[in-house]
Amino acid sequence: MRKMSCVEEDIDFEKLWGIVTSQFPLDVHSDHGPDHWKRVEQNGLMIASSSGADAVVVRLFALFHDSKRENEFSDPDHGRRGAAYARELRGTYFQITDEQFELLEFACTWHTKTTHSYNSTIGTCWDADRLDLGRVGIIPDAKYMNTDLGRQLANKISGERMP
Repeated sequence: MRKMSCVEEDIDFEKLWGIVTSQFPLDVHSDHGPDHWKRVEQNGLMIASSSGADAVVVRLFALFHDSKRENEFSDPDHGRRGAAYARELRGTYFQITDEQFELLEFACTWHTKTTHSYNSTIGTCWDADRLDLGRVGIIPDAKYMNTDLGRQLANKISGERMP
């Protein structure tokens, strides 16, 4: 019987975080560094509990989406590079199904270039990242969120009431 998806217990996330953090080209305390990744992971797991997103993909997105940033400002290809780095480590440091990897790759590649996705896992990843925009002085806007909880949290952050 073919394994349908990888579960969190199948991945040594602590080891993987150490590997990815050790190669991060910017200061580890930068706006796009590991502290941000951890908040994205926490946001993503909270949203996944109601969105039905694949928690493994969400956790991997949090780790890889900004892992190959070359600067803190304009770096339009960082998501694509993060996805390529995930591809390099896949099979050696973590294993996920092809379907899971396709979601991870798309979420990383397009997280700053596309606003909405009908896929709950991709939408959860993007909402998790956008909910941490306050770190760079941007208030998250519910109209850019993909999930009900993401919209609720963005509205709470911005002080607006849900319509």
